[in-house]
Amino acid sequence: MKPSFLKLTLILCILGPGNAFAQNTNRVYHLFPEGTVLHGNIPYANDTLKKHLLDIYLPANTQGKIPLVVFIHGGGWLVNNKYADIGYMGNTVSALINNGMAVASIDYSFASQAQFPALIQDCNQALSFLSKNAEKYHLDVNRIALMGFSAGGHLASLQGLANNNKIPAFFMNGKPQQFNIKAVVDYYGPSELASMPSSEDPKAPEAILLGATPIARPDLSKAASPITYVDKNDPPFLIFHGEKDDMVPNRQSKLLSGWLSAAGVKNELIIVPNAPHFGKMFDIPEYRDK
Repeated sequence: MKPSFLKLTLILCILGPGNAFAQNTNRVYHLFPEGTVLHGNIPYANDTLKKHLLDIYLPANTQGKIPLVVFIHGGGWLVNNKYADIGYMGNTVSALINNGMAVASIDYSFASQAQFPALIQDCNQALSFLSKNAEKYHLDVNRIALMGFSAGGHLASLQGLANNNKIPAFFMNGKPQQFNIKAVVDYYGPSELASMPSSEDPKAPEAILLGATPIARPDLSKAASPITYVDKNDPPFLIFHGEKDDMVPNRQSKLLSGWLSAAGVKNELIIVPNAPHFGKMFDIPEYRDK
């Protein structure tokens, strides 16, 4: 029986993403609307690294080109994976699918193994892969939004704001690629690393991300801070932050909103009453509809 089981497993893997095997190994698939098509564990960087995989969720019976929302998980740049924040944002991801949008949830390298700018390079590699394979997955490259949570909110904001600055260091091959990013949804992401409360702590996540404390290396901190790249040509932002966030102060989102407003970029900041750093309080109908 054992050889037969191994043979069956091999066949299922060869069949590739979008099959029952991918669905059964995806721990958040059950949160999506019935009939959602899953293309799971797709390598986006032409390598075999587990942190260079993404999942694509499509509405049932997808035809033509549909808008794409790229989902970037949080975890202090050090933990979690492409399933993490979906777990408490089920209503929101379901609404995206039900409104005819695709969701691509990506993994990226941890800062403990790859320091800045490796993580933003991964995000851009993933978006480059999605753009190159847009026809295959029915994606509209002219209608892309980024949605990130905590550290993922930082990366989504950084990617969205630096997109029109064409920063060579933010791309693995040093050749900037500009994407048609129409919007960014930032949930409680850091926006200026040097003003984080732990910016002098060498063990803080932002210090591990940079390889030094933001105070000791203000040049790196500036390069890795989303507000550095704010200009009038940036996409609109929707920003959520908890009133009682004790991990990333909501001043970080207020600062980002202030910079965006000063540059004339359309944005909306929602401070969620009594909310902590993350959780189902961000997934209620009012915020989902936003």
